[in-house]
Amino acid sequence: MDALRAEIAGHNRAYHEDDAPQIPDVEYDELVRELRALEEQHPELSTEDSPTHAVGGAPSATFAPVEHAVPMMSLDNSFDHDELRAWSSRIARGLEVSEEAGIGYVCELKIDGIALSMRYENGVLVQGATRGNGRVGEDITANIKTIEVIPHLIPNAPAVLEVRGEVYLPVASFNALNEAQEAAGLARYANPRNTAAGSLRQKDPAITASRNLAFWAYQLGQVEGGPDLATHSAALDWLGELGFPVNPERRLVATISDVLGFTEHWQEHRHDLAYEIDGAVVKVDSLTAQRRLGSTARAPRWAMAFKLPPEERTTKLLAIEVSIGRTGKATPFAVLEPVFVGGSTVQMATLHNDAQVKVKDVRPGDTVIVRKAGDVIPEVVGPVLAERLSGLPEWTFPTDCPTCGEPLVAPEDEAHTFCVNPFCPARQQMQIEYFASRSAMDIEGMGERVVSRFIEEGLISDIGDIFSIDWERVRSLDRFGETTVDNLRAGVEASRRRPLSSLLVGLGIRHFGPSGAEALAAHFGHLDAIASADVEAIASIDGVGPVIAQSVADYFSTEQAQTLVEKFRAGGVNLEGPERSEVPQVLAGKAIVVTGSLEGFSRDSAADAIKSRGGKNPGSVSKKTFAVVVGSEPGASKVSKAEEAGVPMIDEASFVQILETGELPPEVDSA
Repeated sequence: MDALRAEIAGHNRAYHEDDAPQIPDVEYDELVRELRALEEQHPELSTEDSPTHAVGGAPSATFAPVEHAVPMMSLDNSFDHDELRAWSSRIARGLEVSEEAGIGYVCELKIDGIALSMRYENGVLVQGATRGNGRVGEDITANIKTIEVIPHLIPNAPAVLEVRGEVYLPVASFNALNEAQEAAGLARYANPRNTAAGSLRQKDPAITASRNLAFWAYQLGQVEGGPDLATHSAALDWLGELGFPVNPERRLVATISDVLGFTEHWQEHRHDLAYEIDGAVVKVDSLTAQRRLGSTARAPRWAMAFKLPPEERTTKLLAIEVSIGRTGKATPFAVLEPVFVGGSTVQMATLHNDAQVKVKDVRPGDTVIVRKAGDVIPEVVGPVLAERLSGLPEWTFPTDCPTCGEPLVAPEDEAHTFCVNPFCPARQQMQIEYFASRSAMDIEGMGERVVSRFIEEGLISDIGDIFSIDWERVRSLDRFGETTVDNLRAGVEASRRRPLSSLLVGLGIRHFGPSGAEALAAHFGHLDAIASADVEAIASIDGVGPVIAQSVADYFSTEQAQTLVEKFRAGGVNLEGPERSEVPQVLAGKAIVVTGSLEGFSRDSAADAIKSRGGKNPGSVSKKTFAVVVGSEPGASKVSKAEEAGVPMIDEASFVQILETGELPPEVDSA
């Protein structure tokens, strides 16, 4: 028990004071649960200073101390539905009511950020503080004033108003920060929560201001002169009326069964949001009932956190290997001792590039933290240095391609290393797989195993050979039955008629994606015209910058590309672009996002309708978005982002009107 207390105290310091946790949350929770169970079995060995009684961590000496008028407590955690039901039963007994009759709970998302207290006096923001140890926090007033969504002045506010909530870093902002870090050869940030905490506790407020932090209000602290509120849900509504951002994904429910439904929904949809959550928080709605239930030394009895399955775990790094992509990019990846994380068993994870391996200093034999969030590729966050064995050598990037043996090249202006051999078998394999993928020519059945076998048998050596495959020879191969061959052949036949933009995407030209491919196909109208165009002509097209133009021109200047064009021509592949549109370009320069299902449009036809009128159909909402078309069952993250950015949200009828006029309906525009 003493060893556990010391270990947990060390992790508390790393997490709350240094913003640099050494282990994932789930493993920290397991240590605390183990210690709590031992203390319950041996109460005579429990101590008053045990971390099971503590809240947060000690405030830093970097900032002035702030004593909280009302303690900022922690929350007890539950990890499955049985624990939530047991908590609900305790609530019913404590209130002496029937659980079946309905107690009334507010369900909220548990934002993965850092707790914040803001104090307003006569409507003026006078102080912002971290939670600290629950009694004393850190004064970070100058920093929180840089967060755009936090109001500095509240009209008609009571004499004293303390608002509590969570500062967080939106996923898009986190990804942008990591792209900048990687471009500068610096270590990637581990996760949005740690990055938000570090950003909020900067000595220089200008650094905080640059991080694009956001905030959700979730609780009242000290209030003097405010309205007589009877419920927590009413308090949240009042905070919203005062101008504070309150998370829209909250639900007022009657029974614990409704609570379980809320947790199940967000376990499935957690990555639909524009920010990270690690669970849900359930609170008894009645403030009278809250006061009656009271608190323990560290947490209120009337609230419970439900933790979602972990997205970070530790495991053993067995080896670091290098894969070669379709452009020749050499990417180091980790071979791991299998670990269940983020809903699946992970055995490999990305290490991004040589620079990231160096700055993270991960070595084969290390215990490492692995992160997997939804469908994102698993990533090695970093090593657990406390568990590193002495004498582990640093890993060095290979000088030669592990597949073809040719030298690897690291361009001066690139963060990556490349195999520049165009005939490298690994590059050819990846190029053909990408060409046949759904995002390009969509050749049904031509996946990794088929491509590998065709290359091995000498049936194809590049993407152009796909259209001259000897199908009789394929039929003679073992494990290729009549049905398989017929389906593959039909897939290749269908791909000959794909749009020119799909063919351009399938070429895998560096920096060149679907939107650029559509622009080139529409402007030039034929592959031959694109192949013979110079850099200036390509760069003059809207949506195609100088980097992309240079990359396209360089690609078509090679003998390999010219050979492929002739193979496509001989193979009967469509080389012509769409006919020039006669539709008025009423949406020129305007970005319209569509979310949910529309009755009169499929997702593709809605996108085509926008683009044919000169508009753009990006996949995400930003402040530059002209409008968001909201159909049935829309994506919660897009709706939330539109609300945050003040982007107009319209129905299908207004969408049709925009397609005709290019302008918002007057009632939408004025609103």
